[in-house]
Amino acid sequence: MAQDDQRPNPDELLERVQFDEQQERHGKLKIFFGASPGVGKTYAMLNEARRLRTQGLDVVVGVVETHGRSETAVLLEGQEILPRKDIAHRNGTRKEFDLDAALKRRPAVLLVDELAHSNAPGCRHPKRWQDVEELLAAGIDVLTTVNVQHIESLNDIVGSITGIRVWETVPDHVFAGANEIVLVDLPPEDLLVRLREGKVYLPEQAERAIQNFFRKGNLIALRELALRQTADRVDDQMRALRRTSAQWVWQTRDTLLACIGPGDVDEKVVRTAARLAAKLDATWHAVYVETPNLQRLPEARRRAVLKTLKLAQELGAETATLSGQDAVASVLDYARCNNLGRIVVGRSTGKRWQLPGRAPFSQRLGAHAPDIDLIAVARDALGTRRPSTVSSGLDEAARVKPQLRGYLYAALTCIGITVVATPLQQYFEPANIAMLFLLGVVFIANQFGRGPAALAALLNVAAFDFFFVPPHLSFAVSDVQYVVTFAVMLIVGLVIGHLTAGLRYQLWVARSREQRARSLAQMAKSLSSALVEEQVVALSDKFVESTFHAKAAILLPDLGDRLQMPTIHGSTPTYDLVVAQWSYDKNEPAGAGTDTLPANAQLYLPLKAPMRVRGVLVVEPDNLRLLMIPEQRRLLDTFAALVAIALERIHFVSVAKDTLIRMESERLRNSLLTTLSHDLRTPLTTLVGLAETLLLDLVAAESTHADKASAIHEQALHTSRLVNDLLEMAKLQSGEITLRKDWQSLEEIVGSALKSLEPLMSKHPLELDLPAGLPLVRCDAVLLERVLVNLLENATKYTSPETLIGIRVSTADTVVRVEVWDQGAGLPPGQERAIFDKFARGQKESAIPGTGLGLAICEAIVQAHGGKIWAENHAPQGARFVFTLPLEAQPSIEPEVPDESGTR
Repeated sequence: MAQDDQRPNPDELLERVQFDEQQERHGKLKIFFGASPGVGKTYAMLNEARRLRTQGLDVVVGVVETHGRSETAVLLEGQEILPRKDIAHRNGTRKEFDLDAALKRRPAVLLVDELAHSNAPGCRHPKRWQDVEELLAAGIDVLTTVNVQHIESLNDIVGSITGIRVWETVPDHVFAGANEIVLVDLPPEDLLVRLREGKVYLPEQAERAIQNFFRKGNLIALRELALRQTADRVDDQMRALRRTSAQWVWQTRDTLLACIGPGDVDEKVVRTAARLAAKLDATWHAVYVETPNLQRLPEARRRAVLKTLKLAQELGAETATLSGQDAVASVLDYARCNNLGRIVVGRSTGKRWQLPGRAPFSQRLGAHAPDIDLIAVARDALGTRRPSTVSSGLDEAARVKPQLRGYLYAALTCIGITVVATPLQQYFEPANIAMLFLLGVVFIANQFGRGPAALAALLNVAAFDFFFVPPHLSFAVSDVQYVVTFAVMLIVGLVIGHLTAGLRYQLWVARSREQRARSLAQMAKSLSSALVEEQVVALSDKFVESTFHAKAAILLPDLGDRLQMPTIHGSTPTYDLVVAQWSYDKNEPAGAGTDTLPANAQLYLPLKAPMRVRGVLVVEPDNLRLLMIPEQRRLLDTFAALVAIALERIHFVSVAKDTLIRMESERLRNSLLTTLSHDLRTPLTTLVGLAETLLLDLVAAESTHADKASAIHEQALHTSRLVNDLLEMAKLQSGEITLRKDWQSLEEIVGSALKSLEPLMSKHPLELDLPAGLPLVRCDAVLLERVLVNLLENATKYTSPETLIGIRVSTADTVVRVEVWDQGAGLPPGQERAIFDKFARGQKESAIPGTGLGLAICEAIVQAHGGKIWAENHAPQGARFVFTLPLEAQPSIEPEVPDESGTR
């Protein structure tokens, strides 16, 4: 049977074989990994390609970037290189890796440099690592290169170190899934020498790089990151190998395990382990093994153990509570499973002579762990004792009552068996009657544990001797063989009682674990079907109350991030809204069992979702100790995480619905605007023409109706402009307008805008600030003139006649800044951003004509040019609208050369 227990699981073997077959069909990925550009990754990759070619493998270069390095270019000589394909990009073309040609050529090994490269628009995949994944799926082995700053999870760390954020990244799963990582390392001093010699960048680029990215401190930090990333990968591979083959601890790195028990030196063990871990920069764990004996500890001592576990967690340990019959075996299994090479225990003060099974814990641990270092922590000189609490006596009293009941039942069971067996002794042999007494021991052990079972064994042996062994009613023994019977009966009774009590304890542990797993599964299933927040709150309260025997409530925030009164479901705990708000704002737990306001009877847990905190879970337990057990606390944290994810899911579902409704409304509105503007444009154009003709005829005839015709003409023009705005906004939203960019002079655009608004601007004084020598701007002159027209027209609408209006143009860094300001009443407070929304107006109820589209059109046009636009109040009074446009390198203008006649 022992051999059968060691046989591998057939399902696991089948799964492993299938995985190996899949890996055989899949291509192998080998990454040459470096800390920064210039360390020689591409050089190392090309050398590896040459080595593979000498072995007869079909090696092809898909894409390799030499960056002008001659020693790298030399290694490309004689290599088969796939031609790149041309991709149209902006105003030119870019040469990109030809994925289809590589799949058609199908070499054994393909070189694809710069794994994090972003492909040009028009390629099949936006990222080169996606090309590599398709090559691997086709069974082609790939050699590639990547730097540490391109790893997605390290990107922000590298950005904070160097001050430069790299936007081309590779997902961690691609790096982790590589079959082989080759670290290409170069000391910072050697790299800086290569940089100065022009072997990394051109000389003028190298000086700039040394002052920014390639500072020595940056290179040292990046090198450490690369080494750690490689070491972590090797450590993961080692752990995976240990799980399948090794039974011993491999001390490849410093790790510690602190053993916590009911002794009086445990806090010192934890603090010593924490100090050692800090000195060694090691990860460490702390465990407590609850055996059947320790389960009967007084409540005060159990709380002290849990307090020590909490201390270990605060000091940075990963804590766990184990259960088992043998504490030594449980600790060693945990240490070997987690590859922990050192165990820290409290020094035992056992007696000089002890039975092997009763030897001190540290001695038994050392005897069974030859592969693990053992560190024994000395006691204090005066012997530290856990402080006794007032409740300890009460706890003892509470435990004495059930223990006395078990001993009483043991005595009563012995009496009952004796009464039942007395009339049967004339029919059964004494050996059969002894079986009845052993059955009573099993019953007591199963119901009340080890102590009452031991008493039952002793009483049953004595009763069997007194009533059923000649001479009867005497403890004298006439036959010496009965002494052996008594001894065997007592030993068997004690062993049966011990085993039955152990099985009872293991059953209790299994039930507890099964109950936690069932509660978690049921809660996850119930929350997955919740559609509104009220359902989530009700389900959460129900499961937390039933699982932890506690009152629970969920506090949700309003739009101002202020927690609201909870909806009552069942029993609601008493809570402090101020403490709950602190937990929500700080994203930290508070209350019972934490470092913040631990005197509170309630525990406040922030509901942390992936995007933000969604509320606070308030738990008021009937027994605080239940929440201090690490497994229970982790289960409660998992419950809180499930609730937070459910609330966030519902939030984003509602956001998606609202967005969909807005998109449909926007689409319908744009369609309506387009239809109306097209249908109205032709008759309005005719109406404007006829009104203008009528006005000219009436003016020529000196008719008294000329003023009325002029008013008709102005209103027709105004209506035509509104319709044009609607049509133009619809085109901008649909993307139908294409920019016709050309080099333009801002002075000419401003002049043309003022010319078109001459009738309106005639009532306002104008101040122009156009400095000489303004650079040319590459833009669509018609659309940019429309921006100025709309801004100036907006200024004339919302200011009274004779109000000063100004235009100011300036340059700053890489942008040109244009301001249109006035000295009117200014913008409504808080509306600086909202007025750019479509159909938004500065004054909702106003006699000023307009549709609220002018500023929205300005924003769309400026953003299409790559600029920004905003509004603000202008000191001392008035409003100011500012937009910026990017400045590009000025075109070169060739001087005119005179011809032979001297003319130009």
